[in-house]
Amino acid sequence: MRLRVVTNNRGRVYGLGIGPGDPDLMTVRAHKILQAARNIAYFRKTGRPGQARTIAANLIPRNVAEIPLEYPITTEIPFSDPRYSAVLSEFYEECTKTIINVIGRNEDVIVLCEGDPFFYGSFIHLYERLKSSSVIEVVPSVTGMSAAWTATGRPISWGNDVLRVLVGTLPEDVLTRHLQNDDAIVIMKIGRNFQKVCRALEMSGRYQSAWLIENASMIDQRVQQLRDVTNSVAPYFSIIIVHGQGRRY
Repeated sequence: MRLRVVTNNRGRVYGLGIGPGDPDLMTVRAHKILQAARNIAYFRKTGRPGQARTIAANLIPRNVAEIPLEYPITTEIPFSDPRYSAVLSEFYEECTKTIINVIGRNEDVIVLCEGDPFFYGSFIHLYERLKSSSVIEVVPSVTGMSAAWTATGRPISWGNDVLRVLVGTLPEDVLTRHLQNDDAIVIMKIGRNFQKVCRALEMSGRYQSAWLIENASMIDQRVQQLRDVTNSVAPYFSIIIVHGQGRRY
């Protein structure tokens, strides 16, 4: 998707979807754009390379200027605390200023995005701040959930199944209600919400048919039926899948 805005002597911003983890799942278009990069930006935690940067590591051209966008530490602030949103909002404002400074020199900036840029991605927050004044091209890609259900070796939906994508940050009763009412389920953002998600699956009667996929399509991918998992916390890149059982021929 390309958004065009008339600008003078400004570069373009690319939201470049590079897939869920395996570099081979990057699209041909994303690869072409990355090979021509002069400036790349990517989100990361302090002291870490960043997942998007790691996926693209062997494809990044030499002499490219790198712009790491380092998340603020928010683990000490509860997700429901208004300060959490305030800290992240300030962070995205600063990131936007950084991007504007580069495109203001009439240079393009490629923002590397794991998965698809418009699917729960941090890039969305930059896009909303830049879209009214900048030329932005968003390059879609394979999502993490697609890699996750493929890793189970079973189709996620059949016939007239309804597919619901949930996030583990939702209240337990909301998770339970959706789990009871929908056919095929994807649950993302699990992490520290793992036990709550498991309780909701149990209450809805879906626990025994659920799968946990860690690091889908990455070299350390792990696929287990949820009932066989002994951990109390799931890794950050974890997705729970409940397959649909719809009409078959």
